[in-house]
Amino acid sequence: MAFLSSLLLAVLAAVTPVTLPPAGGVADYQLGGAYPPAAKVDVVVRDRTEKPAPGVYSICYVNAFQTQPGSLRWWKKKHPGLLLRDGRGRVVRDAGWPDEVLLDLRSSGKRAAAARVMRSWFASCADRGFRAVEPDNLDSWTRSKRLLKRSEARAYAKRLVTAAHAEGLAIAQKNTPEINGRRLGFDFAVAEECEVYRECGRYTRMYGRRVIEIEYTDNGRRAFKRACKARGSRISVLLRDRDVVPRGAKGHVYRTC
Repeated sequence: MAFLSSLLLAVLAAVTPVTLPPAGGVADYQLGGAYPPAAKVDVVVRDRTEKPAPGVYSICYVNAFQTQPGSLRWWKKKHPGLLLRDGRGRVVRDAGWPDEVLLDLRSSGKRAAAARVMRSWFASCADRGFRAVEPDNLDSWTRSKRLLKRSEARAYAKRLVTAAHAEGLAIAQKNTPEINGRRLGFDFAVAEECEVYRECGRYTRMYGRRVIEIEYTDNGRRAFKRACKARGSRISVLLRDRDVVPRGAKGHVYRTC
């Protein structure tokens, strides 16, 4: 028993402490390309292939439940068994984002294997100076042609939480308020269009002020204005163009309350 206690303490001591994003900090969402954030910005989200923004709390975006566009060949070569396939052997694509193929999370072994891939990416994020990760597409089961279950998404998400924390990273629940991410160990939320879908209260009840709300211009600007009035003084609320293109690119929009 003493040996097990000592081992547990050693493991815990080896885990780097997690730093949470500043509650209500001004955020910028830069998935379409990196650019220098405005002086007022406290938090920046960038793709895992980018460098973190210096001088701010940086969050590393990782497509954790589906393949990233352009990466299917890599997955087929390295991890073909982790691609979800239908009864005819065809890969299952996200209908809204057809360049993305869903990962197969139907067994504990597959979830463990996928989580190992993600942990290697999380480790790279941490090594480069990111403080948190944002694993996307928690709701992939809803687009899986009934091949995946919510319970499988939850089980995989728990593995991602463990992996992120082991690398000293905080981890965000991305969308999907029907899952109580706090119970799974998520630290904060990134909520897209929650004003449009009237979901924002579900996130703030779970995470308090540590919610980053993103509204998009193709929904009009009324939702953003309502969000600012309702929550802009308590959480981070921002308006972005749907393609989240960099500053200077055609169509770029970035506003905060």
